[in-house]
Amino acid sequence: MTASTRRTVLSLYMRVFRVARNWQAQSAVITDTESERKYILQEASTLFRQNQQLTDQESIKKCIEECEARIEMGLHYRNPYPRATYLPQLGLATQKGRKLKAQQRLRKQAKPIYLQSHDDT
Repeated sequence: MTASTRRTVLSLYMRVFRVARNWQAQSAVITDTESERKYILQEASTLFRQNQQLTDQESIKKCIEECEARIEMGLHYRNPYPRATYLPQLGLATQKGRKLKAQQRLRKQAKPIYLQSHDDT
């Protein structure tokens, strides 16, 4: 990891903690605010530790983009939880009909950047 990439990652990490410290739930209920703050801190800690061993610049760049997107969406919508995506199981068309491998590849490509770290459920 280069020095500038390390600086960017640490800056994002601190930005997430600042957002969590100043977070106010949209409902203005203290218990909601505390649970959302706890979620933000727990999610950031988990994802940063999960990606700590990455060395490939391209994958680090994708993780940085995901983090920035999640911060911006959380601040914009005042909701720290990831937005759900609704794609039917075989809803993406392929050129040669509906094959399972092609559908899985298309679903992976259609996944928004802010959900790249989450597995399909």
